[in-house]
Amino acid sequence: MKETRTPRLMIAAPKSGGGKTTIVCALLRALQKMGLTAAAFKSGPDYIDPLFHSRVLQTASHTLDLFLFGRGGQGAATARYLLASGSDGADIAVLEGAMGYYDGVGTTSEASAYDLAKVTNTPVVLVVDGSGAGLSLAAQIKGTAAFRRDSRIAGFIVNHVKPGVYAYFKDAWEKETGLTAFGCFPDMAGCAFASRHLGLVTAGEIEDFRSKIDALAEQARQSVDIAALLSLARSARPLPYEEPVLKPAGPARIAVARDEAFCFYYEDSLTLLKRLGAELVYFSPLHDEGLPDCDGVYLGGGYPELYAEALADNAAMKDNLKRALSGCMPCVAECGGFMYLLDEFSSGKQSVSWCGVLPGRSKMTDHLTRFGYVTLTAEEDTMLCRRGETICAHEFHYSDSTDNGAAFTARKTSGRRSWPCGRSEGRIVAAYPHIHFWGNPDWARRFVAACRMYREERHHED
Repeated sequence: MKETRTPRLMIAAPKSGGGKTTIVCALLRALQKMGLTAAAFKSGPDYIDPLFHSRVLQTASHTLDLFLFGRGGQGAATARYLLASGSDGADIAVLEGAMGYYDGVGTTSEASAYDLAKVTNTPVVLVVDGSGAGLSLAAQIKGTAAFRRDSRIAGFIVNHVKPGVYAYFKDAWEKETGLTAFGCFPDMAGCAFASRHLGLVTAGEIEDFRSKIDALAEQARQSVDIAALLSLARSARPLPYEEPVLKPAGPARIAVARDEAFCFYYEDSLTLLKRLGAELVYFSPLHDEGLPDCDGVYLGGGYPELYAEALADNAAMKDNLKRALSGCMPCVAECGGFMYLLDEFSSGKQSVSWCGVLPGRSKMTDHLTRFGYVTLTAEEDTMLCRRGETICAHEFHYSDSTDNGAAFTARKTSGRRSWPCGRSEGRIVAAYPHIHFWGNPDWARRFVAACRMYREERHHED
């Protein structure tokens, strides 16, 4: 058993939309400008918030999801290890909570930000919306903190409030809650992050991102007690963890689609592939004319629907990808990546041709088609797994396809709903659900091993 002593804290909120990401990014940049090395983490399955962390810090942000890592002790052990490894060498680890602090699987707090704070012994600061409230805000803060006796909530930051109002109520809020007020954040014109159907727009789409983040960081320096937050982070108890033993399955070279259309990846999933012997090379289905020299392809999710025509117009890439996958090159495709492999895509009156690797069409709808945590059970042997094996997953999409496949059964956590999903054709596994490879590292190992086998077959033919 090892342990990490990296200072750490979590920024959480009573509900979604409270400004956690904005304040986390402001704090990360402020810490960076103070000469400190910060490591960023996100609770839950969200892909977009870590993209903001990464763009602020110019380094990877890590996902910590107690459901995707495997329910029970496995998930907790994996979260502790990835928190320790992801913060190695950092001066502080900043964790961003998901949704409301206690919101977890179904009607429980399982896999919530609270659950993560508990299994990682991390102190918590609440971001609360101070608009339209005075003393009553203390009732919300106190109620949230007292909802569980081990809430680990040490204090709060008041968002959407002028510094003068904060100063007026600060002593009363602290007296009534028994918690520390760490500062406030006023509304800042021109610094808000816009949203769309899957949440915030991605960090790469925001103009003048650096100047906005610098302005937010300066505001944090002025109105948030960063020294007190650092002291709180340093009060976190040492975190014990175990380093997993991984048996390499490579060598292999895996091409990972990464551009404006395909950007949803869990960084630690990619790191796991590398630790198992894969060399990762990145390419753009939007801008490149073909795949790089590779032994396998990973097509993640993202917003391909926003770039439908550009993807359709890149005929060279589509043809190259179709030839490679038709020649038995291994491929894992999730959500948007799965859609891209199909024959066609349509949205409203627009219809375009995509890769045609798999028969079928995808179409945008005006509502969430499937959303939330599921458990996938393999109904047949695939490149990634054997029949009967399981992995935890997450779905969140507004599109649907004419053939979602039946290689797996997706089952909601309540057990009351299930449906077939996933296509397995040769060395291709493509499906709407997203997985985290740390949820079942054997699936990652088999992917790398399949790529290595393809590599050996190519060399033998040469």
